[in-house]
Amino acid sequence: MLVAAAVCPCPPLLVPEVAAGAAPELDALRAACTDALGVLAASRPDLLVVVGPAEKSGRGTHPEGTRGSFGGFGVDLDVCLGRPDAAGASPDAAATDTGAGGADPVRELPTSLAVAAWLLERTGWSDAPVEGLGVGEPLEAERCVQVGEQIGARAPRVALLVMGDASACRTLKAPGYLDERAEGFDAEVARALGAADVEALKALDVSPAYELKAAGRAPWQVLAGAAEGAGLGGALLHDDAPYGVGYLVAAWS
Repeated sequence: MLVAAAVCPCPPLLVPEVAAGAAPELDALRAACTDALGVLAASRPDLLVVVGPAEKSGRGTHPEGTRGSFGGFGVDLDVCLGRPDAAGASPDAAATDTGAGGADPVRELPTSLAVAAWLLERTGWSDAPVEGLGVGEPLEAERCVQVGEQIGARAPRVALLVMGDASACRTLKAPGYLDERAEGFDAEVARALGAADVEALKALDVSPAYELKAAGRAPWQVLAGAAEGAGLGGALLHDDAPYGVGYLVAAWS
C-alpha cells in the first residue's frame, strides 16, 4: 500500500555541477525537494519506487545499483540508484509494459532517474530498497493508472518518488515557446498535487500535456493509480517556472 509520495521536477539543472554559475537560482527548488524526500523517509517504507519519464532506451525497470551519468551535459559526475552493491538485482517490478522491455542492469539510468538518484544520494537515503521505473511519454492514462495500482501492491508500505516537469511553454524563451494554455494547465496540476486529488490527476488529457511538453504527465498518473484508496493528504511545497518550465514539488502522506 502506498504510504507516502514525493513529487519533484527532473531538470538536470537541479544538479549544481550541471547548472554551474546558475546553480544558486534553483536553491529554493533543491530545498523543497529535500523536504519532500524527508516525508518519504518519515513514512518508514519497505520499498521506494522512483518513477520518471524516459525515452525508449530508458523505459522499463531499473534495479537498485543501476548507475547514471551527467556526462552528456558536459559534467564528469556519476550517480547510483540506491546501494551500489545491489547492482544486478532482479526486481519483481510491476511495470515492464511501459513502452519498452523490462529490467536490464546494463543500461544507464534515464536522465529523470539520474536526477532522482542524485537527490537520494544528496539526502543520504538508506531507509528502504530502491527501484526505478522509466515510463514513456505516450503511455496512455489508463495504463499509467494500472501500473500505479500494481506498484502500490508491491509491499505493505510503498513510497514513491515521482519525477517530472510541468509544461515547458510558459514564456517566449521556454523550450516549447509560449503557449497561453500552459499557465492554466500548470495551475491545475499544482492544485491537484497539493490536494492529493487522485481523480484530477487521472483525468489529465494526454494530448494537451504532450503539446505543452509536460514530461510529468505519465508519472503523475502512475502516482494517481498507486494512491487510489490510500487516503493520503497532500502539500504543495514549490511552484515556479524560472526558465519557462513549470517546476512543482509536492509531498503526500
